[in-house]
Amino acid sequence: MMSDEEIIGVRGRIAPDNLGTSYLLSAGYDGQRKLAYVRLYEPVEEQIYLWYDNTGHLPYLISKLSADELDRNQRVKGNEGFRGFEEVIRYDALNEQSIQVTKILAGDPLSVGGGGNCIRNALDESWENRIRYYACYIYDQGIVPGMPYRVVDGNLVQGEWSMTADVEQQFNDVLANTEERFKEPMKEWARLLQAPIPNIRRVAVDIEVRPSVANRMPNADDAKEPIITVAFAGSDGLRKVIMIDDLRTGEVVGAVPGADEVRVFETERELVEETLRVMDGYPIVLSFNGDDFDFKFLRNRARNLGVPDEAIPITLGRRFAFLTNGVHIDLYQFFRNRSIQGYAFGNAYREFSLDDITQGILHQGKIPVPDFNQLSMAEMAEYCMQDAFITYELTAFNDNLVMNLMVMLQRISKMILEDLSRFGVSRWILALMEWMHRQEGWLIPNTQDIIISKGGTTTEAMIKGKKYQGAIVRDPKPGIHFEVTVVDFASLYPSAIRNWNLSYETLLCSHEGCKSNLIPGTSHWVCKERHGMTSELIGSLRDLRVLWYKPKAKDKSLTDDQRQYYNVVQQALKVFLNASYGVFGAESFPLYCPPLAESTAAVGRYAMEEAGKRAEELGIEVLYGDTDSVFLNHPSKEQTDALVAWADEALGIDLEVEKTYRYAVFSERKKNYLGVYKDGRMDIKGLTG
Repeated sequence: MMSDEEIIGVRGRIAPDNLGTSYLLSAGYDGQRKLAYVRLYEPVEEQIYLWYDNTGHLPYLISKLSADELDRNQRVKGNEGFRGFEEVIRYDALNEQSIQVTKILAGDPLSVGGGGNCIRNALDESWENRIRYYACYIYDQGIVPGMPYRVVDGNLVQGEWSMTADVEQQFNDVLANTEERFKEPMKEWARLLQAPIPNIRRVAVDIEVRPSVANRMPNADDAKEPIITVAFAGSDGLRKVIMIDDLRTGEVVGAVPGADEVRVFETERELVEETLRVMDGYPIVLSFNGDDFDFKFLRNRARNLGVPDEAIPITLGRRFAFLTNGVHIDLYQFFRNRSIQGYAFGNAYREFSLDDITQGILHQGKIPVPDFNQLSMAEMAEYCMQDAFITYELTAFNDNLVMNLMVMLQRISKMILEDLSRFGVSRWILALMEWMHRQEGWLIPNTQDIIISKGGTTTEAMIKGKKYQGAIVRDPKPGIHFEVTVVDFASLYPSAIRNWNLSYETLLCSHEGCKSNLIPGTSHWVCKERHGMTSELIGSLRDLRVLWYKPKAKDKSLTDDQRQYYNVVQQALKVFLNASYGVFGAESFPLYCPPLAESTAAVGRYAMEEAGKRAEELGIEVLYGDTDSVFLNHPSKEQTDALVAWADEALGIDLEVEKTYRYAVFSERKKNYLGVYKDGRMDIKGLTG
């Protein structure tokens, strides 16, 4: 499958034969050279270098037909891009056997799946035919984006990195508290996540355009209106505004709040050329909605002004704007990710405008403007500078938390920075699963393979439009209740996947002896003879967060910087884990497996029901329950401790005291209550006045 990145021009500094520790941020395909490449950030020079593949790797798809059978298919052999057959062994996890398959090699990604005459369309069936080529290259080479690499004698090698002896000893002590099957994966995850992250040099860019019609957004495709002001805010301290006096007011612009440099150009073309020059000098360029407006408009306006294409470092893909000599991160795309909004930032912002996000996270926002067209040049400069500054600050606050979070998520998901910052969490999980399949030598199944093998759901949804029964929500006991303790199952669904060995290949296996190993509340059984890939993957990440990173983030014996680092990692893991189960129940997910999503929800319901029963056995009144939280009426410390200990022993899931209300008020409706903490703060859910 072709990507936006694979249809753009590439230019940049070619990596020397020997390059010191650098961080792999991105990858792509150079259509002119017909080679995969990676982008390496070298932190000493603070520049990006291109390293081109030297292994002879080619794009391909997979067929279950033999090379001899395929040799008789003239539509395949006659394809202009066809380069040959290679028979290899892959493990078919659905059928629990190793099989021989044939890789059909092509000279370029378009020949694999890029049009009506592609090789994919010449076959009745094929596998792994919709993976972007640069992702295919990353998977096959075992590359981990975000990690340190070096170039040695022209070859790309992963940087040598391991934990310090004292940290490794502490980590090994933690491993004693987990199952044997998780220990090696956890060690490898810790090695990746403990590796340092550089302070990546970057600049935020904001442009202002003079609209031809008041209160109407200019059309970025036509780019007919003039760009009048551009502001830059960089990690190197750059605070710069450039502008033109398009209305010929003769205004002299003096000092601009927030800017160290202000420059007024005679012509718009000069302004645009300076903008492109500054952008081209940074490894990472930040925007807010640059894909849909700023960079699209800038590129098209530059063309309209006669700037030659070779001097424009912006190329537009089908959906995104890319840089030919760096990495473009559109922060609008990143912060509109629901998992980032909810799990990483606790819904600190509700809408996805720059002002709403920065007010919620930074407690500062855009400069209010009643009439954009009535701004003086000085006011316009200040307005634009503030936009660039708060865009940059979104990546810089709390010691570069967001940039560090992105790099951590790269290491987990195995995605390049452009994709990680733009796509939803389902794509992150898919990329990691595909990477794992390749590393284990597994055939990546088609969606239909899983549906045919595993079937659909068996429970009836309580909510119209849902495919299966979801989380349990107990009826509340209306009224005012004092000293209410809320206990919460930590990572309930990841724990369900971990503890019950849930994975698309372990559910409904073919072993007669496993058919009695039923998931509570369903007719699905789960394999007892082998460990599931999803279970091991999610289980190791869950244990890593719960046993290591989350406690370290609260460890008062560590420095503030150390705790911040551990907090970034545990947040990254939280974002990933909390979305891990739902994707398997989404029809758009290529590894869609309804019984897996249904079984995970069923285990969650079982845990909640059993916790409610045990609480009542301990003499605790249960006031309410919702998804993974149980509201208890005035329990003693001994009762709470007994319930927590029971959950650990009987369910293998951590039950934690999440909060205590001085009093709570419940209505008769679910998800509608008010809680008042002991310090007077209020927690309001669902109630409106």
